[in-house]
Amino acid sequence: MERIWLGLGSNLGDSQAFIRKAARLLGEHLAEIRISGLWRSKPRYNTDQPDFLNAVLTGLCEHKPLEFLDLIHNIEVALGRDRASVPSKGARTIDIDILLYGERIITEENLIIPHPGMRERKFVLLPLVELDAELVDPVSGRPFLEYLAELQPQGIYPLGQGIYDALCP
Repeated sequence: MERIWLGLGSNLGDSQAFIRKAARLLGEHLAEIRISGLWRSKPRYNTDQPDFLNAVLTGLCEHKPLEFLDLIHNIEVALGRDRASVPSKGARTIDIDILLYGERIITEENLIIPHPGMRERKFVLLPLVELDAELVDPVSGRPFLEYLAELQPQGIYPLGQGIYDALCP
């Protein structure tokens, strides 16, 4: 089993409920899951849409990376995501990204790990280091805290642990 790290985001409908449902469904395929608190973030790329709620979930995984990517896409579809009808970086019920897969470095046509945008996104780095402040980028060997310290403010605000206490005791 390898420890993986997933980014979860939502900005349509009841975003808290979508993130909670995604975490429960992911928990059926992962062991020893932990989830960060929720973070509210301004949209970064397509700014004409509602704010996002974001979290990071970690757990132990037995699946191969591409198999797990398929599983994630199925969870997104089950929670109402339609990639074909929404522009890239547009509003969505749920978005689940594989951020890290153990210490692997993977470059496939449909999957790049570590996630290529994670080092520049506070909405990923803040909940990531909330779960593990010692976590290191497998590509550079630098702690993710260093990347976080280099970033300018991006409109990210903590909302706290609240709804996740029962899910991840």
